Amino acid sequence: MPHQGLLLFRMAPLGMLLGMLMTSCFTFCLSHKNSEFALTNPEESSTKETERKETTAEEELDPKVLEVFHPTHEWQALRPGHAVPAGSHVRLNLQTGAREVKLQDEDKLRNNLKGLKKGKRLDINTNTYTSQDLKSALAKFKEGADMESSKEDKARQAKVKRLFRSIEELKKDFEELNVVIETDMQIMVRLINKFNSSNSSLEEKIAALFDLEYYVHQMDNAQDLLSFGGLQVVINGLNSTEPLLKEYAAFVLGAAFSSNPKVQVEAIEGGALQKLLVVLATEQSLTAKKKVLFALCSLLRHFPYAQQQFLKLGGLQVLRSLVQEKGMEVLAVRVVTLLYDLVTEKMFAEEEAELMRETSPEKLQQYRQVHLLPGLQEQGWCEITAHLLALPEHDAREKVLQTLGALLATCRDRYRQDPQLNRTLVTLQAEYQALAALEVQDGEDEGYFWELLGSINSLLKELR
Repeated sequence: MPHQGLLLFRMAPLGMLLGMLMTSCFTFCLSHKNSEFALTNPEESSTKETERKETTAEEELDPKVLEVFHPTHEWQALRPGHAVPAGSHVRLNLQTGAREVKLQDEDKLRNNLKGLKKGKRLDINTNTYTSQDLKSALAKFKEGADMESSKEDKARQAKVKRLFRSIEELKKDFEELNVVIETDMQIMVRLINKFNSSNSSLEEKIAALFDLEYYVHQMDNAQDLLSFGGLQVVINGLNSTEPLLKEYAAFVLGAAFSSNPKVQVEAIEGGALQKLLVVLATEQSLTAKKKVLFALCSLLRHFPYAQQQFLKLGGLQVLRSLVQEKGMEVLAVRVVTLLYDLVTEKMFAEEEAELMRETSPEKLQQYRQVHLLPGLQEQGWCEITAHLLALPEHDAREKVLQTLGALLATCRDRYRQDPQLNRTLVTLQAEYQALAALEVQDGEDEGYFWELLGSINSLLKELR
């Protein structure tokens, strides 16, 4: 028994050592069987954590989990996880730091959201691009735009070619047509030749004069008419036995004389004044005398030498007979207007010379030789003008009143001795007082009839 107990006492340490060995083997086996229970170093743990965060971020950007945000016409805060439809207006609120969104235009929004239902998820591409990828895409975009622009330009050029001819073709045509292109001078020469040709018919001559009148309205063309003798040919046309040729010849002369001193001088030297007075003094149609009177007025205005010759040739007697001729009442107003223009023209020339302190300028000396006012008084124009105040037209009365005022200094005594003039003025005064009152009711304080009434009142005051 003592020997057996001693043996057990010696084997106890060996059993403890064996048990510790078995425990170590068991732990080692478990560590190789499951790596989750194995020890890891800090670097591997940090790498796994980073991968886990990136996976979470990708899950957050997954297009399947982004909800469509439906903006309105009012600004609304945009929360994380919301996708904004194309065409929306997005801004950053600097006060709150939040992103806000609203609709831009109703029509654009309708097109952008067409087919998009509420709650539908947007397919958002979260792929990233390098700077080189963006440059390449932009280059392709520009290339495509250039191709489209090139196609549009070619189409537009093709359309232009169909509608218009090239400049080379036009130049060629102009070169071919150069033989028939005429200057104004060449056209006037051709028209004068047609008018002066014995082979031309009456209609062709009238058409030539009608076309010529258009060209001589220009001062340079009217002066060019002198260079090849065309003006004298037209002046001689006043001697034609055809009334229409006289009429249209006077029409051309009136256009050529207007404000053209050089042509006026040549016309006086060519005998135009005598021929015009002869036509007015003889029996002619009303339209013919209208055009002849037009030519006479154009020749006399601003040409004191022609006015002198007019008085010497008995022009006032011719005009008096014209006014008193039955059926020529329409011309009476034109004659009165001419006389008013001639009287005031001389007055203005004298006033201008006085203001400029010019005692003997050539133009003033010419006007001083025009004794128009004494001639009007001698020829009875004081009474003739006063009787024309009975014309029914307001415009005719206005011109007669102007002429009466211009002749007042010369004809004052004749006016006072004319009882009919006083009665006419009183009648017109009452008529225009009523018309002026109607103008005031309509809001026109100083209208047309008020001015006529003022002229009548001034005359009545001067004649008292």
